[in-house]
Amino acid sequence: MAEAVDLARRNIRERKGGPFGAVIVRNGRIVARGTNLVSSTNDPTAHAEITAIREACRTLRTFHLSDCEIYTSCEPCPMCLGAIYWARLKAVYFANTRTDAAAIGFDDDAMYREVSRPVSTRTIPMVHLNNSEALEVFKEWESMEDKVRY
Repeated sequence: MAEAVDLARRNIRERKGGPFGAVIVRNGRIVARGTNLVSSTNDPTAHAEITAIREACRTLRTFHLSDCEIYTSCEPCPMCLGAIYWARLKAVYFANTRTDAAAIGFDDDAMYREVSRPVSTRTIPMVHLNNSEALEVFKEWESMEDKVRY
């Protein structure tokens, strides 16, 4: 955790992004580090956890990190939490909470509330467009015998 917090501190001092850092650990060894690079890369998905997951997957040459843990300087936002589940990390350790983040202007808790709302009541309009061609693509994927499952 000390490394994740130190990454967050260095990140803000170097003006690369927000006060967030993360490390991914496998068998007690750090295999990847990540910091928030949103403002320096103009990429709203470049959160510390995401950049660490991307590095770990490149380094380990896999998209499953089921034998790894992530240490992050703050409770993951919904996007990062989703990425953590997709990567199948086995544990998440965090320092600051989403309440702490909200107190300094990062209101992840608002997104947590939004995600739990029915689609029809979310603040950004979400419209389901029935498209049989899209469903056909799903059926084709389902029938493929040589697909890479994730």
